[in-house]
Amino acid sequence: MSGRGKQGGKTRAKSKTRSSRAGLQFPVGRVHRLLRKGNYAERVGAGAPVYLAAVLEYLTAEILELAWERLPEITKRPVLSPGTCNSLCNDEELNKLLGGVTIAQGGVLPNIQSVLLPKKTESSKSTKSK
Repeated sequence: MSGRGKQGGKTRAKSKTRSSRAGLQFPVGRVHRLLRKGNYAERVGAGAPVYLAAVLEYLTAEILELAWERLPEITKRPVLSPGTCNSLCNDEELNKLLGGVTIAQGGVLPNIQSVLLPKKTESSKSTKSK
């Protein structure tokens, strides 16, 4: 017995997650695991999950920002799918990116195609001008 107590053992440095190293909120380790288990490629590099997690975090932040901006319009309800869906459809870039995506409980934009509207005739124009 050397009498050193707990000082003799090796102290382990506190581990930092890859998310904290990259300055992200999204879990880089989980994205890496899902990339490996998903059979998207034979091998997955170390930078790929960091990049993908950063892109996912950015897109999520953009969508939440759009929904947050629309929140004063709907004062009595929390941020729900219909409001988020309308915000996405009104944003040009996100609408282009998510054009073929269906959001569950998202609702639809109020839109009537011009073909379905009744045609204006000359007789209705002349009666209005009198």
